[in-house]
Amino acid sequence: MLILPEERRHFFKDPFGELYPDIAPALPLLAHRTVYAVGDVVTHTLKKNGVAPDISIIDGHTMRSPCTRAPQFSGRIIRVKNPPGTITDELVAGIDDAIALPPATIYVTGEEDLAVIPLVLAAPEGVRVLYGQPHKGVVLCTVDPASKEKARELLSFFVHRDGA
Repeated sequence: MLILPEERRHFFKDPFGELYPDIAPALPLLAHRTVYAVGDVVTHTLKKNGVAPDISIIDGHTMRSPCTRAPQFSGRIIRVKNPPGTITDELVAGIDDAIALPPATIYVTGEEDLAVIPLVLAAPEGVRVLYGQPHKGVVLCTVDPASKEKARELLSFFVHRDGA
């Protein structure tokens, strides 16, 4: 399991992609593309706007409160555990499983906030990954060599721990 130490969390404040104040300007960029979504509100909003993500990663919460706009599940449901501030092997395996056979919804018991990192690393180039940036909007990351390099850099701030 990888754990993000408290003193390194500030490295994750900046958007990992292009920040939009809301989803509307990002929608045209998703046409005829493979789309992955991280977060309940982003997934719900995409579906409300006619975009069915190939992969969704949700946890039933938004900003650590129960999500009142929980999306309906799409495709297979893959259940994983991932405590806050971590990236578990179980989450990574769930992502690999979903990418191998989409559509899928990965339902996380714990927190999915950091799932964008292993998702970008595992995703094929050209995939559009969206996630919410609290109080700022939605982030759109196009998977390419630069985004994979950034994901590897962010992963380097974690420490490896056995257990859980």
